[in-house]
Amino acid sequence: MGYKIVVLAKQVPDTRNVGKDAMTPEGTVNRAALPAIFNPEDLNALEQALQIKDRFPDSTVSVLTMGPARAAEVIREAMYRGADGGYLLSDRAFAGADTLATSYALATAIKKIGAFDIIMCGRQAIDGDTAQVGPQVAEKLGLGQITYAEKIEKIEGKKITVKRHIDGGVETVEGPLPMVITVNGSADACRPRNAKRVQKYKYALTPSEAKDPNNAPKYPEILKTRDYLNITEWGVADVDGDVKQCGLSGSPTKVKNVQNIVFQAKESKTFTDSDADIENLIVDLLNNKIIG
Repeated sequence: MGYKIVVLAKQVPDTRNVGKDAMTPEGTVNRAALPAIFNPEDLNALEQALQIKDRFPDSTVSVLTMGPARAAEVIREAMYRGADGGYLLSDRAFAGADTLATSYALATAIKKIGAFDIIMCGRQAIDGDTAQVGPQVAEKLGLGQITYAEKIEKIEGKKITVKRHIDGGVETVEGPLPMVITVNGSADACRPRNAKRVQKYKYALTPSEAKDPNNAPKYPEILKTRDYLNITEWGVADVDGDVKQCGLSGSPTKVKNVQNIVFQAKESKTFTDSDADIENLIVDLLNNKIIG
């Protein structure tokens, strides 16, 4: 028996390199100004999916991501590690989406994909830290959800058992499939690339990438003879999406202000354990925006 697993993954800006150009005047992330990486906790989710495939070899693992053309790199990276293929949602209408618009777009794509048993994703993305997309996708699809997962303990037929890490301890829960599962960063780290798979899938491309004149002319010929290298690419119309619910137009959350906080050790202060000194320390930390 095999399971059809969809892993939601995101290419995110590396927040370790945030500078003055990290945000646009509209309050959205200026992705062109930051290096792009595979969202860390989505890699943990991918590993859990691949472990299920290890136990049930007839299973398939597909990656679904949303973003510009370069986001297809996330799909290739997942294929290097064991995923079977992927889907890229790429359309200017998707740009600037908050969690509500993102989950709407992902849910419409999952409906188009069709049959699935498990949807997995990281607990949250490092460029937003909201932990909302996974649960919102579950809500839009009318599915149950298990959050903060650390390990898929077992799957028997249409029942899955998951160990989850919560405040104050660990608990083991069961639920019926299909199910949405969000995975913690404390779960098993993702396995490394497989050299043979890198050689097999390094030319995997979306239709947009295949048309890019910067790509080698041989790519289209390779894609004709090796169908497994074709990465599916969908726009809003392809998934029967409502443009008004996508991107900025479908995003009620707006960023009001963005500030760059630079920490510099300019001076030192000494505080005693008196109530007055502790109160003064907290006031200083608040005024300097170190806490808040």
